[in-house]
Amino acid sequence: MSPKVPRHAGTPWLVAGGLLSFFAAVLHLVVIAGGPEWYRFFGAGEDLAQAAERGAWMPAIVTSAIAAILALWGVIALSGAGRLRRLRMLRAALVAIAAIYLARGLLLLPLALLKPELVGAFEVWSSLIVLGYGLTYAIGTAKGWRVLRVSGGHRTRPSV
Repeated sequence: MSPKVPRHAGTPWLVAGGLLSFFAAVLHLVVIAGGPEWYRFFGAGEDLAQAAERGAWMPAIVTSAIAAILALWGVIALSGAGRLRRLRMLRAALVAIAAIYLARGLLLLPLALLKPELVGAFEVWSSLIVLGYGLTYAIGTAKGWRVLRVSGGHRTRPSV
């Protein structure tokens, strides 16, 4: 079993990021239970809401997959915070998660410039929230960067 990452300056940030990701995962599952109106309210789009009204499985499958990814991201954040065992490629995973959250949050800017009619209160608020998630991961990863590297004793070079 891989050792845990020791506590570091980014630990509280990554714990917060993990909890935020778990919250988002649960919220996605609640949307499935809430049905078509919840899909609409949370901005999933009319196509998904109508498919849910017809009883199609696709909205639940897509939303469940998103929930699973968000939960995995929560596990990765807790690994980086030292709350769970160290996962492989931890720094790369944390950087990728931060980048995805930040990109999703910043997507509002080109959308507002190119298609301002598509930008409403929901798009603004959801983008700001996701941007906050991304900043939480980015700050936690940056503050723990040195500690999050693969420690020296785990790899050995074959002798010649």
